[in-house]
Amino acid sequence: MQTALVVIDVQESFRQQPQWASISNPAIADDVARLVEGARAAGDDVIWVLHAEPGSGGVFDPASGHVRMLEGLEPQAGEPVLTKHAHNAFTTTDLQQRLTRAGTRRLRLAGIRTEQCVETTARLASDLGYEVEVVLDATATHPLALHDGSGELSADEVIARTAAALSGRFATITSIAEVLGEARAALR
Repeated sequence: MQTALVVIDVQESFRQQPQWASISNPAIADDVARLVEGARAAGDDVIWVLHAEPGSGGVFDPASGHVRMLEGLEPQAGEPVLTKHAHNAFTTTDLQQRLTRAGTRRLRLAGIRTEQCVETTARLASDLGYEVEVVLDATATHPLALHDGSGELSADEVIARTAAALSGRFATITSIAEVLGEARAALR
């Protein structure tokens, strides 16, 4: 089955925000780099997605210079870098058309804001008929304030909630070790 690793928003913009100090996985670039290496070795496509808010004046404004991959992540020639302006990676990009042309049926997702851009992309991909895997330990997020102001969910609680909401409904929850083990087995 043709598989694509979709790397979502693993970008400098997040590192420039004050809440980076509370990110659940400060080594996410290293984890994603391992997944990318495994995907390339297995012959899977790698698709990079960045979030941009042109004209906003913030860290997601391309004029800030921060709308770029975190250090240590480097797309190779032929690997598309898509820029989105919505939470999911489909609505404002040509991702679906690229996947259709390539005959891709399985998506592996990794990226920043487990409960936001990764989860939203997983839900939409599932609705579009893709087999979706979320590589949970290759995602990251921050604590989130509760809607009523009574406290917050820790980043670990946010990640656990996201995994529970997606698992068996919209995606398979997997890990870097499981994905890399599968890639090694396929190469034998």
